[in-house]
Amino acid sequence: MGRNNQILITGKTGTVGSNLRFGFGYGREHDLRNFERTMHLIKGTKPEAIVHCAARVPSIGMADADRYAFFYDNLLINANVIEAARQNAVPRVLSILSTWMLQDISIAPIAGLIHANEPLPVYLPYGYSKRILEVHSRMCYECFGLKYNSILPTNIYGINDNFNLSSGHVIAALIHKAYIAKKEDKEFLVWGDGAQHREFLFASDLAAIIEWALEHYLDKEPLVVSNHVGVSIRQIATIIAEYMGISNRFTFDERQPVGQKNVRTQDHRLDSLWNFQFTPIESGIAQTIDWFLAHYPNVRL
Repeated sequence: MGRNNQILITGKTGTVGSNLRFGFGYGREHDLRNFERTMHLIKGTKPEAIVHCAARVPSIGMADADRYAFFYDNLLINANVIEAARQNAVPRVLSILSTWMLQDISIAPIAGLIHANEPLPVYLPYGYSKRILEVHSRMCYECFGLKYNSILPTNIYGINDNFNLSSGHVIAALIHKAYIAKKEDKEFLVWGDGAQHREFLFASDLAAIIEWALEHYLDKEPLVVSNHVGVSIRQIATIIAEYMGISNRFTFDERQPVGQKNVRTQDHRLDSLWNFQFTPIESGIAQTIDWFLAHYPNVRL
């Protein structure tokens, strides 16, 4: 499969898309909520495969008024990409899911049970849009023999992340908060009590796995991508504070929303398919901070 000019990356300017070192893609200049524009893009570029990363990603603190928009916009984006690909006979589409689609339990279900129970209420609009994307891909696989499937990465962070203080991913937002705290000689304030556990995934690692999965993972069931190492938000904040030289200056605001209590995956199929060496969390955070400091303020804020 070609690597330079035959694979379309939707959401190329996002955290996942920008870390992919192959293919071509676009950011918001193509409105994928519009089916005619999506058809024009795919028909005009004639990709032999699509990696579908594009999404409107909400924050945990989003207002109720935004919930419908995030649900509806993501439904349109996902449905238009899959249907336009199908109508243009694109043989391969790999879509990126989200842990926000999982139920809120201490042990997240394996991929075959990702539709069990509802997502956490705050995640429900975005989570269900991702569940429908998985079903839509599976229908194309079963009904038309198209190799449309998906991977489900755990919490992503890394180079070119969204460092916005309110809408960014947790590690990126904490790095930005720590930067401001150091610059202004203030406390490093962390939402919640720090007890929540996540399995974090360095964006560069995910990019390598996407490139592999595009050719080598062709099953219809979603593939969970995780290093299966649970890390608490308190540990993350501590690593960031120590690396940025503001140790013991952070506090927790337990009045703020915290999201899922714990997200731990049990699906180890990737381990049996490829002995991938994941980047340790300390190294990934250090690389992300170094990149942020080298490019600030020209980062996604």
